[in-house]
Amino acid sequence: MLRQTFIAAAALAAAVSFQMPAFAQDDALIAKVGTVEIHQSDLDMAISNLSAQYQQLPDEQKKAAALSQIIDIKLISKKANEAGLQNGTDFKKRMAFLQDRELHNAYLRSEFDKLTSQEVKARYDKEVAAMPKEEEVRARHILVKTEDEAKDIIKQLDAGKDFVELAKAKSEDSSKSDGGDLGYFTKGRMVPEFEEAAFALQKGTYTKTPVKSQFGYHVIKVEDKRDAQPPAFDQVEPQVRQIVMQEKYSQIIDQAKAAQKVEIVDETLRKSYDELTKGE
Repeated sequence: MLRQTFIAAAALAAAVSFQMPAFAQDDALIAKVGTVEIHQSDLDMAISNLSAQYQQLPDEQKKAAALSQIIDIKLISKKANEAGLQNGTDFKKRMAFLQDRELHNAYLRSEFDKLTSQEVKARYDKEVAAMPKEEEVRARHILVKTEDEAKDIIKQLDAGKDFVELAKAKSEDSSKSDGGDLGYFTKGRMVPEFEEAAFALQKGTYTKTPVKSQFGYHVIKVEDKRDAQPPAFDQVEPQVRQIVMQEKYSQIIDQAKAAQKVEIVDETLRKSYDELTKGE
């Protein structure tokens, strides 16, 4: 179903949805560390990379924390350069990895930025069309403690009393203020006894015998029956966009693998890799 597909896409969304700060054209000078200048773009970058704890701070404190981080980095990196650490093999390997990772992210951002609203809406329509038909009912109920109370309510309904007014006067459920209205629900949402009775009723009818559940005794009326409605596009557009991004990511990876041979020499690791990626 559409809702389940959204959930399945959530994990990858975190991996392929990248946010970059929007740099101002007027890149103002913020501070200096020796002769090294720190500009607004540096501050924006540092803010975007603050930990989740610092992201909760008020703006001015967040800016100060980011600036403090930049200054510390500039001070210590100068000492590291003076010590020649930038020439170490491990450092160079790490820098190469970081560059590759940032290029990976930058390329994906550039591709995802090309996604149009029309593409996202088309994907939503495809999901909706593939959803199996599922019946849902809109029901009201009156919940009481004893079977005799429920039978008396049914007698009053048979005599022409209004269900909504009886629910407001007699029901012990929190829905009483709404006339016992439970809204629309599909199978699997209610306790079995209640669900079986509700889905067996025709539209506009109520139960002629009390329905017992763990909560007490119910008198149920079905107001409407229909096919379950999909979530509105506006409500789920961000999740649908993540699905499209997930699919686009897979296409990009497949194309890249087709263009370049990937060979894993370690047999055990190759099997683990194949197992991990076989569903991509």
